[in-house]
Amino acid sequence: MERKAGTAVKPGETELARQLEYIRAIRAENDAFAAENGRKKKFYSLAMGCQMNAHDSEKLEGMLDEMGFDRTDEETEADFIIYNTCCVRENAEQKVYGKLGWLKHYKETKNPDAVIALCGCMMQQETVLQTLRQKYRHVDIVFGTFNLYKLPELVATRMESGETVYDIWQEQREVVEDLPAIRHFPYKASVNIMFGCNNFCSYCIVPYVRGRERSRTPEDILAEVRRLAADGVKEVMLLGQNVNSYGKNLETPVSFAELLRMVNEVEGIERIRFMTSHPKDLSDELIQAMADCDKVCKYLHLPVQSGSDEILRRMNRHYTKESYMELVRKARAAMPDITLSTDIIVGFPGETEEDFQETLDVIRKSRYSTAFTFIYSKRTGTPAATMENQVPENVIKDRFDRMLNILNPIVHEVHEEQLGKVMTVFAEEASKQDKTVLTGRADNNMLVHFKGTEDLIGQMVPVKITENKTFYLIGERM
Repeated sequence: MERKAGTAVKPGETELARQLEYIRAIRAENDAFAAENGRKKKFYSLAMGCQMNAHDSEKLEGMLDEMGFDRTDEETEADFIIYNTCCVRENAEQKVYGKLGWLKHYKETKNPDAVIALCGCMMQQETVLQTLRQKYRHVDIVFGTFNLYKLPELVATRMESGETVYDIWQEQREVVEDLPAIRHFPYKASVNIMFGCNNFCSYCIVPYVRGRERSRTPEDILAEVRRLAADGVKEVMLLGQNVNSYGKNLETPVSFAELLRMVNEVEGIERIRFMTSHPKDLSDELIQAMADCDKVCKYLHLPVQSGSDEILRRMNRHYTKESYMELVRKARAAMPDITLSTDIIVGFPGETEEDFQETLDVIRKSRYSTAFTFIYSKRTGTPAATMENQVPENVIKDRFDRMLNILNPIVHEVHEEQLGKVMTVFAEEASKQDKTVLTGRADNNMLVHFKGTEDLIGQMVPVKITENKTFYLIGERM
């Protein structure tokens, strides 16, 4: 990489150049394979878990594309299979092990040269690595959350050595910008503004597998947003495990509210979303920025987890039911039409019926437009896993069902309030069942289906809401 004398090399640029060299070398080998065999090698990619993983997988897929692989949606056609794993809940891990069992058969009977790669949060756990080494020796490449950009080098090492490659880091060494990426939607994109988490909620494995908080500079974020806008992107999702604590570890601290105002000024971007917000860090400054910025969606995902002060203390959440409800009040005062969503865990260790009733009270008062509800999942390595008073499964299931019986009618009512309104819907894609039906989200994050032609995809479309289906709306294009 040529550079004028006296110009500083940005952190990560040298590493990016190294990986691009590996990409070119692998591309040459794959092109030779295609010329000899009359077909290109194919890759299959699966992202599990959160939107951070989905965005990481866009980069992994971009690198594989540059290496000369074609994408396939069928695992049974793939020469290279990569799973970007999640470990937030036990069933996500069991899904991976189930797939690995099938892949052993696939390699033995159909494609012995297939390469299997595993990455992501699950790979940061020593118990998982031990299991892989003992029971799943047909896996070829294993890496974690801190070195996704090294995929080209790891592929090259596997090709040269023929041996399984393990490359697990325990901390981030540098942030590598400008990796190739394949966006799943041409008109909307996710942008990482930070990595890691410092909160250490007692039930959560994320800080242990994604590391401490690291914020990208506003300059790098804005440069990426401008490039996306120039490429036709109209909506950006700003991502972080806790966006509200963005910028605290920068040399020159910048608040998330300030960053939001900067992104709002980028020409070409029409809509801005963000997640996730931790209640303990949601400031009056951010609420005001959301109200002031015309491109920022009037929607807030604000995970409450529990309505009980005692359970919140045991969860290490650093807020109370009262302080949470005050945030809801402030958000609604600043933006009367705002919609709220949340995360709720039922059956956390020590949860009593009284604690559970406090959670139901928050649901009734907050009137969420949707909620992500979970039965507590014990994660080895977290403080909550060894807490006393684990709640019996039958009690948890009963509470979970009762919660949905309170929550779902409220969700229906909040959607019912939209009938007759004209919403601006960002048309994202055509229905797989009926290509004459388009689907997209309104400014308040509600999902809307309406009749329309595919040339409207990527456009902001005025739609009058005519029908409520509880978890989505039906409308007519104006």
